[in-house]
Amino acid sequence: MSSRKTAAFYLKSLIILLFVVVISGYALYRSQALRQGPELTLDSPKDGQLFSTSDVEISGTAKNIAFISLNDRQIFTDETGHFSEKLLLPYGYTILKVEAKDKFGKTVVKKVEVVYK
Repeated sequence: MSSRKTAAFYLKSLIILLFVVVISGYALYRSQALRQGPELTLDSPKDGQLFSTSDVEISGTAKNIAFISLNDRQIFTDETGHFSEKLLLPYGYTILKVEAKDKFGKTVVKKVEVVYK
């Protein structure tokens, strides 16, 4: 093999290897959200918060989800993942449960304890 053919072979191999590395890196970057599972953040109410009126608004943000529920009742998010639901609290102590699931079955649950008096 001449040195020209050898150099061309190594250059071609290097370009193919670089292409495979770039494509693999991009695929790993894009699949990061799938591997992390659902993310759930509750903005309000705060845990242990006291209310003097029975109506309360539960709001927060959910990412990487396929389903979200509040006290086992399905709720919906907007296109940015923000949700906001109004509830009437019973008198006394209440636990609010927000549960989010992704399409692979991973689940995250957030609970907030509130008191209406």
